[in-house]
Amino acid sequence: MLQIGDQFDHFQVRQHIAQGGMSDIYRAYDLLNGKEVVLKVPDKMTIGDPAQYERFQRELEVMATLSHPAIQRGLGSGRFNNTPYLVTELIDGESLREYIKRLAPVSPDEAVTLIRKVADGLAHCHDHGIIHRDLKPENILITREGQPVILDFGLALTKGAHRVTYANLSGAAGTPDYMAPEQIEGQRGDKRTDLYALGTMLYELLTGRTPFSGDNNLAIMAQHLKGIVPRLDKEQAGVSPNIAAVVARALQREPKDRYPDMQSFMNDLDHLDQVDVTVLEHSTGQASAGPFWRRFPILVPIGFGVLLFLALILLAIGLQTLHK
Repeated sequence: MLQIGDQFDHFQVRQHIAQGGMSDIYRAYDLLNGKEVVLKVPDKMTIGDPAQYERFQRELEVMATLSHPAIQRGLGSGRFNNTPYLVTELIDGESLREYIKRLAPVSPDEAVTLIRKVADGLAHCHDHGIIHRDLKPENILITREGQPVILDFGLALTKGAHRVTYANLSGAAGTPDYMAPEQIEGQRGDKRTDLYALGTMLYELLTGRTPFSGDNNLAIMAQHLKGIVPRLDKEQAGVSPNIAAVVARALQREPKDRYPDMQSFMNDLDHLDQVDVTVLEHSTGQASAGPFWRRFPILVPIGFGVLLFLALILLAIGLQTLHK
């Protein structure tokens, strides 16, 4: 890991920002033009792992392809001491994770406005044949002007790219809270996979929590595969059935039942008064999935106690009858 003050090529390290699954991220000073940038350097494990290294190379390709206000700009790449690196713009803002912790639940208007901007950036990605596949609040920064910016395309799927991800869940395969069912099943996913993650974040902005939770990753993934998404307008005061219907459609278990693309999703966000709410009648529920006794386990011992008490009364009555 580089230290503060180290010079890496023509960059001077100012701060270690984060350590991801594949690389270390630094705030750095470009000695050539006098500007601050973000420097992304793969760790030694990544360089030695062909699959991980190809993901890093793929991110270089993606950053050179995209140009949109909602996507972090790539400023270039290079190689120093046989180590490749990526240079991106430095964004002054907070992560969506920090934003949610500080403000959620937010008003429907605020949540829709923010997610609509992210969706526009994703539509740009999809138009260029790029699927992000690792959308989560940690990978979105919000500038002081309120512009969300999508980061980290290390797991992105591009046109013609051969498979370098793993069918089983690994540290780099995604985050269970935001993973679509097809990802959990080991499929590559498509634009509707990004849509599912975006619908999850919209739900979280409106409620302060994700639709599914559990004690561990396996429990959360099982709910994505078999659980019922709580009906949002019944879970959160102030959320209309129209917004709830948008979220419900985005979070459909089967990709074919979701919005076909980001444009359709954005169109409904732009015309909420015209949204078809019939999806709420058969796809979501107010309570968590599972039998009644699983949802209210405290009632199980109470029920057995009542049954035992009644049985004892009946037994006593029977014995009295026999003595007569």
